[in-house]
Amino acid sequence: MIAPRKSAPRGRRRHALSTRIWHWINAASVIILFMSGLNISNAHRRLYWGDWGFSPEQAWLVVPRFPGWATIPNYYSLSDARDWHIIFSLVLGFGLLTFLIAALINGHMFRNLFARAREWRLSSITEDIRQHLRLNFEHGDGKYNILQKIAYASVLFVMLPLMIFTGMVMSPGMEAVWPWMTDLFGGRQSARSIHFIMAWGLFGFFVVHVALVVLAGPVRQIRDCLLYTSPSPRDR
Repeated sequence: MIAPRKSAPRGRRRHALSTRIWHWINAASVIILFMSGLNISNAHRRLYWGDWGFSPEQAWLVVPRFPGWATIPNYYSLSDARDWHIIFSLVLGFGLLTFLIAALINGHMFRNLFARAREWRLSSITEDIRQHLRLNFEHGDGKYNILQKIAYASVLFVMLPLMIFTGMVMSPGMEAVWPWMTDLFGGRQSARSIHFIMAWGLFGFFVVHVALVVLAGPVRQIRDCLLYTSPSPRDR
C-alpha cells in the first residue's frame, strides 16, 4: 500500500536529498516519541472519554504495562520520558510544518499527494489493490498510486496533526493559554485517548511501510538512491 517503487529508471532519483534527510529525521522522531510515550503510558494505563476519569470502571481501555526494552528511557521515569517526548515533539512538529509549507510552494502537495477524481473510481482502487497483492509497486502514471496517496495523506494531514494538537491539549500550560482546544476534542481525557489511538495508527503505518519496503527490495532502493542522481521534474 505504501511501499516505495522497486527501482527508478537509470539517470533518475526518486527523492531529493532534502526529502530523504527529512524522512529519516521524521522516522527517528516518531520512534523516540512512540517509545517515550510507552513509558509515559506506564504511569497511568487507563484511558477515558470526556473531561476527567480515574477509576477502573470509568475507563474504556486498560493499556498493558510495557517492558523496559520497548520504552525510552529503558527504566520507568515519567519525568525523563516527558523530557524526551517534549524535545522530539518539537522536532516532529516543526519538521512537519516545514515540509507542508515547502510541498505547498513547490507544488509537490497538489502534484503528487492529492488524488485526481479518476483515481477515486472503484475500478481504479480495485486495480491498485490487485497490483499490490501481486507485489507490483511500479504501476500507475504518477509518482504515487491511489493507495499510497491515501496512506501518506492520512499520515500527513490527519494522524500527525491530531497527535500534535492532542499533545498540546494534554499540556497544562497550553490548556491554560488555549482552553478552547480542550473543548474542541471533547475534554482532556478524550484528547489523551485520541492521542493514544493516533500513536498506534502511526505504529501500524510504520510496520506496513517497512514490510513493503522489504518486499520491494531495500538493497535495490539504496543502490538507486546512490547511483541515480538526476531527478526528473515529476520527482522534484
